[in-house]
Amino acid sequence: MERSPLSGHRIHGRRRIRLGATMAVLAAGALTATGLAGSAQAADINVAKNAGFESGLANWSCTGSGGTTVSSPVHGGTAALKATPSGQDTARCRQTVAVKPGSTYTLSSWVQGGYAYLGASGTGTTDVSTWSPGSGDWTQLTTTFKTGPNTTSVDVYTHGWYGQSAYLVDDVSVNGPDGGGGTDPEPTIPSAPAGLAVGATTSSSVALSWNAVSGATGYTVYRDGQKATTTTGNSATVTGLAADTAYQFAVTATNAAGESVKSTTVSGRTAKESGGNPNPGTSVPKHAVTGYWQNFKNGATVQKLSDVPANYDIIAVSFADATSTPGAVTFNLDTAGLNGYTVDRFKADIKAKQAAGKNVIISVGGEKGSISVNSDASATNFANSVHSLIQEYGFNGVDIDLENGLNSTYMTKALRSLSQKAGSGLVITMAPQTIDMQSTGSEYFKTALGIKDILTVVNTQYYNSGSMLGCDGKVYSQGSVDFLTALACIQLEGGLDPSQVGLGVPASTSGAGGGYVSPSVVNAALDCLASGTDCGTFKPSKTYPGIRGAMTWSTNWDAKSGNAWSNAVAPHVHGLP
Repeated sequence: MERSPLSGHRIHGRRRIRLGATMAVLAAGALTATGLAGSAQAADINVAKNAGFESGLANWSCTGSGGTTVSSPVHGGTAALKATPSGQDTARCRQTVAVKPGSTYTLSSWVQGGYAYLGASGTGTTDVSTWSPGSGDWTQLTTTFKTGPNTTSVDVYTHGWYGQSAYLVDDVSVNGPDGGGGTDPEPTIPSAPAGLAVGATTSSSVALSWNAVSGATGYTVYRDGQKATTTTGNSATVTGLAADTAYQFAVTATNAAGESVKSTTVSGRTAKESGGNPNPGTSVPKHAVTGYWQNFKNGATVQKLSDVPANYDIIAVSFADATSTPGAVTFNLDTAGLNGYTVDRFKADIKAKQAAGKNVIISVGGEKGSISVNSDASATNFANSVHSLIQEYGFNGVDIDLENGLNSTYMTKALRSLSQKAGSGLVITMAPQTIDMQSTGSEYFKTALGIKDILTVVNTQYYNSGSMLGCDGKVYSQGSVDFLTALACIQLEGGLDPSQVGLGVPASTSGAGGGYVSPSVVNAALDCLASGTDCGTFKPSKTYPGIRGAMTWSTNWDAKSGNAWSNAVAPHVHGLP
C-alpha cells in the first residue's frame, strides 16, 4: 500500500468528483419534489375568445351597426371582422378577457383597409394602443401591456377613425397567462363537405361549388382521385381539362387539425371544342313584340307554334314544370290538351320559327309555378335543367315569370351559369308583376340589374294590380296611358337600359282579371316613352327612343279575338324610331 500513495489519492479524487455530480442531480430532484421547480409559469395561451371571428360576432360587441363578419378577404380561417365608421361612431368593437394579475400580455391582430386601431384598457397599469393608417394588404399590429396587482379582466378593442373607410380585423391574440377564462378549444377535423355540385363548364374547365363546413379553413378538390386544386372558399374551377370528357370530382375540408374524409363524388363533363351550344343564334330586333304561347287549354284558342302570327318576335312557351329536385325544371308538352300536337312537330315548329328570324324561349313559373331557386345547389340545378331543355328542344333562351317569390342572389347565379353554358346568343326575358318592379331594392329588380349585361328585356305585367305608384311618387290607376308610362319610368330611371324595358298587357279582357287596355293605349304609351308624344297627364323627363316594345298574355287569347292585339300593336312597335 505504501508503494502507491499517489495512486490511491487519484482514485479517491475520482470518487469525490463523481459524488459531487450525483449530489447535484439528487439536489435537483429534491427541489422538484418539494415543488420549487413546479413554481415555473404554465405555457402562455391566447385568452381572447372567437379570436378569428369564425363564430360571427360572438364574444364581441360593436358600437352602432357597423360591425359584421365577412368571408372575404380573410387573413386566416373563413371569416374576418369588417367594421365601418359612420358619423361620430368609430365602429369600435371590444371584448372583455380574463387575465392574471401582475402579468405581461402581448396583444396583436391582423388588419386591412382603412385606419385601424388596436388597444387594451382597464389594465390596472398603463393602457396601450397601436394603429395602422390603412393598408391594401394584411398588416400585423402588436403591442404589450402589464396587468395591475388586482386586475382580473381587461377590455381589448379595435376601431376605425372618423370619416375613414371600413377596416378589417382577423386573428386577434391576447397572449399571456391563463386568467381563468381559458382559450378557444383546439380545432377538430372538420366534417366532409355536402352539396357538391357541378356548375358552368367549358371545353377545358369545370366549375364546382359546395356547402361551407363549420370549422374549416380550406378545401381540397380532387379530380379522379388526385388533388386538383385548393381554395379557402366553397367554390373552385378545375382547369386544364380535355374537351368533351367526363371527370369525377370530390372535395375535402381542412383546418389545423387535419383533413376530412372526401365528399360524395359527382361527375362533370367538359363541353365540346365548339362549346356545345345548340342555340341557333337568331337575334332580337331593336323593337320587339313578345307573346306567351299556352301549353294548356283554358278557353283560349288552342294553337300549334306554327299558328302563332309573324307579328311576334319572341314566343315564350308557357310553362316549364318543377321537378322533385330543388330548382330543377322540365317541360311536358300537353299533347292531349293541344289536340294531338306531338313533340316532334313541336320541335320542327320551333326550328321553322327560328328560320323565320323568331326566337322561341321556355318560360319558367307562371301564376301557379312553384320553382324555388334559393341556394347554390338549386341555382346549379336550375341552370343545368334549363340548359338541357335548350339542348333538347332548341329553345333560344328562358323567360323568368316567378310570381310566387324570387331570390335575387341565387337567381342571378343561376342565369349567369346558364349564360356561360348556352353562349352569348342566349335570350333572357323576365315578366315580373307590377309590385315586383316598384323599387330597385325588390328581388326582381335586383335580379334584372344583376344580369344587366346579359338581360334581353323585362316585360312587366301591367295588369291585375290595381292602382300603383309611378316614378314621380303619384298614384296611377291601371288601364291608362299614365299607368303604363309612369310605372315603366321606374325601370328606366332605376338603371335598366331602354332596350330592356317592355310593356306587358293582356291581349283581351279574357286574358287577365283586370288591367286590359286597348291596343291604341299601348301604342300611345310607347310613343310617350319613345318620343314624348301622346302622353297623358304624366310625361317623362326625357324620351327613350330605344324602348324595346310590348308583350302580351297570350298569343292564344289574341287568336281568340282574331289577333286584334298583335295586328294593331306589332306594326306600331316595329315602326318605332
